[in-house]
Amino acid sequence: MQAAHTVRNSADTVDAAGALLRDLIDYAGLFPPASLAMAASVANYDAYSRSQWNWILGRFIAPVVRLGEFEEAFAGLPTPARGTGLTNWRLSVLLGSDPLADVARIHEFNARMAGSSSSRRAVVESVEVKVTSAEEVARLSGIIPAELAAYFEVSLSSCAECIAAVAECRRRAKIRTGGETADKFPAPESVIEFIRLCAVANVPFKATAGLHHPLRSVYRFTYQSESPSGIMHGFVNVFLAAAFLRAGMETSIAIQLLEEQSASAIHFDLDGVGWRQHRLNRHEIAAARQGFAVSFGSCSFAEPIDDLRSLHLL
Repeated sequence: MQAAHTVRNSADTVDAAGALLRDLIDYAGLFPPASLAMAASVANYDAYSRSQWNWILGRFIAPVVRLGEFEEAFAGLPTPARGTGLTNWRLSVLLGSDPLADVARIHEFNARMAGSSSSRRAVVESVEVKVTSAEEVARLSGIIPAELAAYFEVSLSSCAECIAAVAECRRRAKIRTGGETADKFPAPESVIEFIRLCAVANVPFKATAGLHHPLRSVYRFTYQSESPSGIMHGFVNVFLAAAFLRAGMETSIAIQLLEEQSASAIHFDLDGVGWRQHRLNRHEIAAARQGFAVSFGSCSFAEPIDDLRSLHLL
């Protein structure tokens, strides 16, 4: 992956790589394969929010049942120096088996945070939930308040009807792009079909799992030394494919982009990105990110950043 100049990615970045990366990575340190404790995850997010790469950092991800645990760890953070870190943390929470109780818990949490005298607050701004049918999408959408963005994680075997229901409810979709074993990684054709359906229905989406690295390649599935390895999707592949699909790329070509493993085939410059003979300008990239391809959840923030730096995108 190449840049035509020294890339100026920062909080006020204006180049094409920055348009792709801004606010991209939701931090999910609580989840496998990292599976960190709450205090460690909260401390990490606080450190990332004060780093030079904080403009890439998205939401903190937690199960709704652990909001009390989060609140305790959050309150225990040292008072930030003026002008450092985030004063308002954005949370996305995973709903459990009792969505009515979960919504009540979210309301109580947000109300406490709004009334806090602390210089640093947190707010749940979105929820995420697995669904198995269009009927379940409609039922849960009626429970989740409109002010909360709702991401419905759909099964790729039934994603057409579920995405249609998500569109009908004016909600958002979610795709699982990996896991700790090879069978958890969906085929490129399935990923592109999910994105295509979201584009046609004008449904924003996010991704989760298995996207620790910018480019598709062979990696270990976990952080254990004996972990098996296999092909993993790259987050640059996924989000570029989404932007190109939104701009009218044929699905067969988008599949090839998702399968791209050569860094030299993708070329960022100030005004856009080129992949082989195809090109998008930075305004098309920014538009896709702002209203369509929202973010991805990762249990690591440092690993994607390190890889981006090695590719000279940061």
